[in-house]
Amino acid sequence: MKTTGNTILVSGGGSGIGLALAQRWHDTGNTVIVTGRNAAKLDAAIAGRPNMSAMTLDVTDAAAIAAFAKEVVVRHPGLNILVNNAGIMSSEDASAKRDLAEAEAAVVTNILGPIRLTDALVDHLAAQDDAAIVNVTSGLAFVPLPKAPTYSATKAAMHSYSIALRIQLAGKVEVIELAPPAVRTDLTPGQSTRENYMPLDDFADEVMALFAAEPTPEEILVQNVLPLRNAEANGNVPAVLGMLASL
Repeated sequence: MKTTGNTILVSGGGSGIGLALAQRWHDTGNTVIVTGRNAAKLDAAIAGRPNMSAMTLDVTDAAAIAAFAKEVVVRHPGLNILVNNAGIMSSEDASAKRDLAEAEAAVVTNILGPIRLTDALVDHLAAQDDAAIVNVTSGLAFVPLPKAPTYSATKAAMHSYSIALRIQLAGKVEVIELAPPAVRTDLTPGQSTRENYMPLDDFADEVMALFAAEPTPEEILVQNVLPLRNAEANGNVPAVLGMLASL
């Protein structure tokens, strides 16, 4: 993936990982479009950055995605990189019958959202030079967090989807998976101040350095996520799972 001269669309770009990467991509010479549901956050994200723009989008709404895709390629015909970053996470007690609204929302947001947005833009991307799709998954795609079973499952699904998509789009669109560790963001309550989580700026800086490698790795993995990513290969799944279960 080129590091400069791109037009990059970042879903969920108004906060957290999406915001940190979107601003860094802008500052290294790319045109960046951020999307999200909160217009005020999007406006704050692009303030003072002339080559950033914002468009509201609810990735849980299939019709809105289709309409958005048509509009964004008209406004930004050079769009060549899609970053599927929007996502939600919640704790769940699945030990007894419960209200599944949060679980269902996670599936729609974290799986159907990126699949639908990819589908809406894939033909346009395939016609561009240096096209890429970046799917943001999680270290929990490889070893689940027991208290967040649906979130972990959605990220495992997107890891699998990314592998298959990479093969289908070979020679047309580069497919890259970015799997973060636990990072200090507002994804869940209190997460932004947890001392054992990776500082957001440190994470984003390491990610940008990995994207600059030639060739770009198929998986962007900072050092903090490697114990999760390599747990199965190293025979450490029970130990890592036990650690996660204690959180």
